[in-house]
Amino acid sequence: MHIEVLVEDSSGEKLLAQLLPQILGGQGEPHTWRLKAYKGIGRIPQGLTAKADPAKRILLDQLPRLLQGYGKTSGIDAVFVVLDTDRRDCKAFLHELQSVANQCNPAPNTMFRLAIEEMEAWYLGDRVALLKAFPRAKREVLDRYLQDSVCGTWELLADAVHAGGAAAIKKAGWPLPGQLKHEWAEKIGPFMNLHQNASPSFGKFREGLTRLIAQA
Repeated sequence: MHIEVLVEDSSGEKLLAQLLPQILGGQGEPHTWRLKAYKGIGRIPQGLTAKADPAKRILLDQLPRLLQGYGKTSGIDAVFVVLDTDRRDCKAFLHELQSVANQCNPAPNTMFRLAIEEMEAWYLGDRVALLKAFPRAKREVLDRYLQDSVCGTWELLADAVHAGGAAAIKKAGWPLPGQLKHEWAEKIGPFMNLHQNASPSFGKFREGLTRLIAQA
């Protein structure tokens, strides 16, 4: 089976590049995949007609065009799309996403998985991995976190592991937030245990991929 994996940013790509082989196996053993990062989430265009510049690589802006193309491309067995919910309603967002896929003709085999509220929830779901990567993390901050809650997830993680917390990061401005998200992926990702994560959305991500390859 060949799977196209789409993710909204490069820090998410860095994390998934470490996790996918643990679920899918090595490339070609027997499955293959291609991981593609975009430069932001954007929004699904009205009328499902992409009007945005493809060169800007905003994922939802291009999603109707991408899925139409995948549906007509031989050799692609499935499309797996990973997104943050941010502050969207999870069920409504999934319904909207699935509607885009369903309106393609032919429709590709598409699965959507959401990180709630942000992919940082998956790091917070694996306390052991997080503390191996950041042994001096503030436990009292981590203890405040309600798993997969909408609470400003990346800011809470920043308050736990970064000197000065989220306030210092926001004061410094871009590109520091993006750099730190890459750092978290690089440092925490290698320690993450696929089967010992308290994040329900991480569990659905893992189980979704497992179910996809079971179809092969």
